[in-house]
Amino acid sequence: MSRVFKIGITNTNNKKIEEIDSIEVVTNKGIVGDRHFKDFNDPYCQLSLIESENIDYYNIKYGLNIPYVDFRRNIVTKGIQLNELIGQKLKIGEVEVEGIDLCRPCKHLTEMLGETNILKEFLRRGGLRCQILSSSKIKTGDKIKILD
Repeated sequence: MSRVFKIGITNTNNKKIEEIDSIEVVTNKGIVGDRHFKDFNDPYCQLSLIESENIDYYNIKYGLNIPYVDFRRNIVTKGIQLNELIGQKLKIGEVEVEGIDLCRPCKHLTEMLGETNILKEFLRRGGLRCQILSSSKIKTGDKIKILD
C-alpha cells in the first residue's frame, strides 16, 4: 500500500525543514504555512514528493543517516514509484494532485546536506513535482492512489 510516510515544510527559504504530522493544501496555491505558498502559484512550486526508498538507498550506499525531511521535499512517500507519474492524477488522502515534472537535485540541496554525491545519485531519484487540484488536508499515513 502506498502512503504518506513523512511531511515537512518551512516558512522561509534556506531554513531547516520541520517535520509535521499534517498539512493543509489549497488548490493552485500550495501548502498553507510553506515558503512557496502564494496566489496563482507556479504548479512547479506547489507540492513535492520523494520516495523514502530512494533516501534509504542513498543513506545505505554512503553509510549515512540523513533524516528524510532534510531532502527538502514536502512529502516523503512509501511504496510508490514516482518517476512514472508525470501527467497522471493521484489522490493523497482527500487531496487530488497531478504529477507535472521530476524534481531534480540542485546545488542548494548539495550545500544544505554537505554531500557532493547528491547531484549524481538523485538525478532520477529526486522526486515528483505536483500541481494541487483540490483543497484539503494531508496527514502522515494517508493512502496514495493513482487515479488514471
